[in-house]
Amino acid sequence: MLEVEGLSKTFPLPRAGRSKRKDASDPRDPREDGDQFHAVRGVSFRAEAGKILGLLGPNGAGKTTLMRMMSTAIKPTAGTARFDGADIREDPLSVRRKIGFLSGATGLYGRLTAREMIAYYGELHGQPRDAVAGRVQELARALDMEAFLDRRNDALSAGMKQKVSIARTLIHDPQVLIFDEPTTGLDVAAAQTVLELIARFKREGKTVIFSTHHMHEVERLCDDVVIIHQGELCFAGSVAELKARAGEEHLDQAFLVLVGERAAREVSQ
Repeated sequence: MLEVEGLSKTFPLPRAGRSKRKDASDPRDPREDGDQFHAVRGVSFRAEAGKILGLLGPNGAGKTTLMRMMSTAIKPTAGTARFDGADIREDPLSVRRKIGFLSGATGLYGRLTAREMIAYYGELHGQPRDAVAGRVQELARALDMEAFLDRRNDALSAGMKQKVSIARTLIHDPQVLIFDEPTTGLDVAAAQTVLELIARFKREGKTVIFSTHHMHEVERLCDDVVIIHQGELCFAGSVAELKARAGEEHLDQAFLVLVGERAAREVSQ
């Protein structure tokens, strides 16, 4: 179980980065407040074990910042999140043992092979070397990586690197998985492999959160969705509840309705 309570993140805004309004009719980013930028503001939701939650929102909505806070990569300004009782602020090390976080950037060491890269992260998580070797082979089969497992990362395609990053995320068999656009850079066949793997995690009782812009992935996999717009929670509930609230049959249209309503309210304010 993941519980997110009032997570917020504020960044200092350099003078050069503040919105320059030509006149009073030129809208200012509502997340700016003097010399501060409120990237995420008071977001709360729950994700249950054995379910998949889709984290949705337009580009720049604050999804990645939210996931980075949940993963303990950055500290929240306010609020917290708990993974089976382990608090990201009070016990970040315990949280890191429980979760796997796939960042939007691969960040692989180019001179290492795919096998060495994955094994390195396994050992960082304190896994015995023999167990890591077997786990690497298991993940290579699951992700169809065996053909390039011993090639250096700097010689891999974007899709191959994404698979290495996914395997690195899974090497310690975490109970909670946070994926930032896991199918980015993958062809249709590779994306299908990753989606099938995510579906398997649900059957195994893991908690899965993933951010995506592909609504067909959400339709196929997700039990619940959370929508973030300009750093704030726009919706939290089931896929069926989202469609019912928006009065739309198709998920992409329901998403646009909810985001559009929030944007309209912000403009009126």
